[in-house]
Amino acid sequence: MPLPTAVAVDTSPITAHSDIDDLDPLWRAIVVESRTRANDIHLPISVAYAERLCDAYPEADALVVRVTTLLHDTGWARVDETKIISEGFSGDWRKADIRFEHERHGCDIAREVLPGLGYDDAFIRRVTDIIDGHDTRQVSHSLEDSLVRDADRLWRFTATGIALASGWFGLSPAEYARRLRSEIIPELLTEAAVQMAEAELARAEALLKTALLS
Repeated sequence: MPLPTAVAVDTSPITAHSDIDDLDPLWRAIVVESRTRANDIHLPISVAYAERLCDAYPEADALVVRVTTLLHDTGWARVDETKIISEGFSGDWRKADIRFEHERHGCDIAREVLPGLGYDDAFIRRVTDIIDGHDTRQVSHSLEDSLVRDADRLWRFTATGIALASGWFGLSPAEYARRLRSEIIPELLTEAAVQMAEAELARAEALLKTALLS
C-alpha cells in the first residue's frame, strides 16, 4: 500500500522550481558525472520530482531528498560505459554487478564533493546510506529513501524519459509505456508518486500516440 498524503498532490506537467538555487554549487560540481547515461537529463527531471514529492510529504528532510536524488546516479560515470546498456539494462538487470558498482561509485562521489560544499559527515552518511542500494536493495529504510526511489522512477513517465529509456531496454515507446503501467507504477512507494505517474503517463501516451504506434 503506497504511503498516503494529506496534502493535495500537484500532478501538472513537471517543471523546475526557478526560485530554488541552493543546489547550484552541487550541480556545478558534478558536470563531468552528468555526461554519462543521459544523467544531464535524468537528474534534473528527477530532482524536480523530488522537490514536488517533498511538497506532498512536508515531514521529510527535503535537503536530504534533493541532494541524494541529485547524486544518486552519478556513479555511472565511473563504470565501464560499454557495459552500461549490455549489463545494466538487460536480463535480470536489477541484480547486475554493474548496478552495484554504480551505487558504490555514487557514494564515493558524494563523499568527494559534499564536504567542500559545507555538508557535514552526518548529513553525508544519510545521503550515502540511500544511494547505496537505491537500485539493488528491495526495502526502503526511511521516508527520505522512499521519496528518492520514487523520484528516480517518476522521470521515466515523461515523454523524455520514455524516449530515452525505451531505447535502453530495446523496446518501442508503446511497449515501454505498457511496462511502466504494469511493472513500475506498482513499485512506487508513495501515493503522491502514483498520482503523478498516472497523470504524466497519460500525457506522454497521448503525445507519443502509443495507442496508434503499438
